[in-house]
Amino acid sequence: MKIGPVILSNPFILAPLAGYTDLAFRLLCREQGAAMCVSEMISCHGLVYGQKKTLEMLKTVPEERPVAFQLFGNDPDIMGEAAAILSTCPIEIIDINMGCPVRKVIKKGSGAALMKDPIRAEAIVRAVCQNTKLPVTVKFRSGWNNENLNAVHFAMRMQEAGASAITIHGRTWSQGFSGRADQSVIAEVKKNVSIPVIGNGDILSYRDGINMIEQTGCDGVMIGRGSLGNPWVFNPQGRPDTLEERKPLLLRHLELAEQHLPTRKILFRIKNHAIRYLTGIHGAGKLRKLIADAASLEDIFSLIRFYHHDLPTK
Repeated sequence: MKIGPVILSNPFILAPLAGYTDLAFRLLCREQGAAMCVSEMISCHGLVYGQKKTLEMLKTVPEERPVAFQLFGNDPDIMGEAAAILSTCPIEIIDINMGCPVRKVIKKGSGAALMKDPIRAEAIVRAVCQNTKLPVTVKFRSGWNNENLNAVHFAMRMQEAGASAITIHGRTWSQGFSGRADQSVIAEVKKNVSIPVIGNGDILSYRDGINMIEQTGCDGVMIGRGSLGNPWVFNPQGRPDTLEERKPLLLRHLELAEQHLPTRKILFRIKNHAIRYLTGIHGAGKLRKLIADAASLEDIFSLIRFYHHDLPTK
């Protein structure tokens, strides 16, 4: 798949996930086969006003390239300024978030709220494109609700405004993450635009991703929640069944966190990631609790390394 001048080695991409797609997890997913990863969403205001927490999110290393950083906001001028700042980073693509369903984002007119204001959304894309030489992509949903399924019209406007590719999550804002993603919307958008279309929603395995491509004709797939505790999702072999088989990748995740993240400040996030690796393993409650109660990253390392009782899946 080609997005502007960026050529991806395969159609599998890690979606932006607030609180999860930090540098360590992005590197791990790249090692497991993801062709590209997208950062957590970055506030355009935080970037333009130089807020420390926002600037810390810009950390990247050559090993994760190609990489996309995602911006969110609803002011075209500020989004343009933020795009100019992002363009100084060693990244390949700027993605614009127009799909986040979180209420505090929606209240400010950002995320999925922009699907109700396509004129402003188009102005944002134009402003970002005018302030960067990098390809610009847009991630959005099938619509605001079932009465307003405007993804096709919205996609055409994004293309006209200069987007090099679009990603569609096959759910409306009102659905949030409930119900099933509607793949027919992705297929319909693909028929109506000439730029690459990336499908998103309910991809829990490598096979699910291939099926979406075959059923919708989309050019690539973006995997979000299906990757949590399961970076094997980018690999045809999939996630192994036993704890012993999962340990090496969990330990690798912890190593990358130790190398690249302020682990003391975000220990709760690292625990959250680690516990998800135990999904589907019968009797893992004890280890799950031990990880949750751990006082440091070193303690989590020790727990994983020396917990030898192998537990079969259900």
